[in-house]
Amino acid sequence: MSMTIKKIVCGTLLVASFTSCSKVLDTEPDFNQDGTTAFKSVEDYDFALTGTYRQFRLPDYYGAIDGNSNAFATLPDMLSDNLDERASESLFNKRVFSSWAYAEDENQIENTWITAYGIIGQANIVINGVDKFATENPGAVNRVKGQALAIRAMVHFDLLRYWADNYDRNSTVPGVPYMKIFDYEQKPARGTVKQDYDNIEADLKQARVLMGSMDRSINSGSNSSGTARAYMDINAVNAILARMYLYANQMDSAVKYATMVINARPLASKADFPKIWTDATSAEVIWSCTFDAGQGGPGLSAYRPVNNRAEYIPNPTLLSNYDQSADVRYDAYFLLSGARTVLSKYQAKEAQEAKPDGITNFKAIRTGEMYLIRAEAYARSSNAALALADLNTLRSARITAFVPGTETGTALTNAIALERRKELIGEGHRWFDLKRTTRTINRNNCSNFCTLASSDRAWTWPIPQPEIDANPNILPQNPGY
Repeated sequence: MSMTIKKIVCGTLLVASFTSCSKVLDTEPDFNQDGTTAFKSVEDYDFALTGTYRQFRLPDYYGAIDGNSNAFATLPDMLSDNLDERASESLFNKRVFSSWAYAEDENQIENTWITAYGIIGQANIVINGVDKFATENPGAVNRVKGQALAIRAMVHFDLLRYWADNYDRNSTVPGVPYMKIFDYEQKPARGTVKQDYDNIEADLKQARVLMGSMDRSINSGSNSSGTARAYMDINAVNAILARMYLYANQMDSAVKYATMVINARPLASKADFPKIWTDATSAEVIWSCTFDAGQGGPGLSAYRPVNNRAEYIPNPTLLSNYDQSADVRYDAYFLLSGARTVLSKYQAKEAQEAKPDGITNFKAIRTGEMYLIRAEAYARSSNAALALADLNTLRSARITAFVPGTETGTALTNAIALERRKELIGEGHRWFDLKRTTRTINRNNCSNFCTLASSDRAWTWPIPQPEIDANPNILPQNPGY
């Protein structure tokens, strides 16, 4: 493990006590243990798993505090054409991204790398240690290890999305190091994209097997707003598989796993949909990263309700594509505040709506995305009728009195892409959707940094220079850096 990765993993393993806790994951560690310390029970590993989940809140993953990037939440919209910088309110912390001016010494890119491998390192401690209790408590071990495997797979996939230059399933271009053990002294090389996919797929499928035989169900706990779905269960595993297969151009498999999720977690009603964003319901939420006061928030890089500062605002052309009077998403996602419309998707929990603070759970995976994955996979497999049916089902669920569309061919493909843009803004997808479909960026209503060609180096992030300095095995660097 390089020094860059080591410095966040060493000594961060959180072992928490739930005894007086009423909120999901709302725990503080009683003490810290180094990853080399042996735990004495499966419960210790379960608590360590909770600490692993808590790291998703960190700045540069889903969370944000001033100056950080929400790397897998709102940053993909700033990098692309969904969110425009509002210079009069901006602190310019993210301009290096929205102007595609980053290089190998960009500290926010390094921080994302460090944070992701920190989560993986902690998951590996669980994966590689909990089996010692399999004989005495196999169901609990399966539940804990299954979740840790799902976390390890998903985070590696997220790293691959930023750092790989090609998403094809059998691509031999460099991917990212796939870390399977906790070892301070590792100096890992980059695997190929194919090797990374092989490992991601194997982890997720092992997680599915383990989750088929557990001591109790996952996501059975609740907080004051009802079940938060704060843990990865088999539906989350199936959803990650569906997402991965879409990127990898394995359309039959994308359809298969998206269908499993759709059958298990129906779309929210129009009445419930706005409540998702205030954490008043978990309708159609598959997995969420929970946030409470003092833990940052998933939308704070774009809009801070407490001081009404919008560093980034929704692109006007994007807004014009919503039926603003009939589409339930418009009022759920956006707010007219003064002279500008802001992304208010993460404005507050239900109890805090009167005085919004920007703190809500991040809905990392939802059923709406699964319909769009399946629609796109059908369309790219020449099943236009099924693709259109899924697209119309989603649009009918969101838009009052929606008249079913009749798109075919390129018009259908474009309609699915537009619906992904509208449905998933602020949820970490737009940049990667453009990247995986080799499109260009042409920002409307734009005066600077308006166009990005599909061949530009910026689509793939550089390996951080401190990582290269500590670990020469990580080379080659990505093209153009």
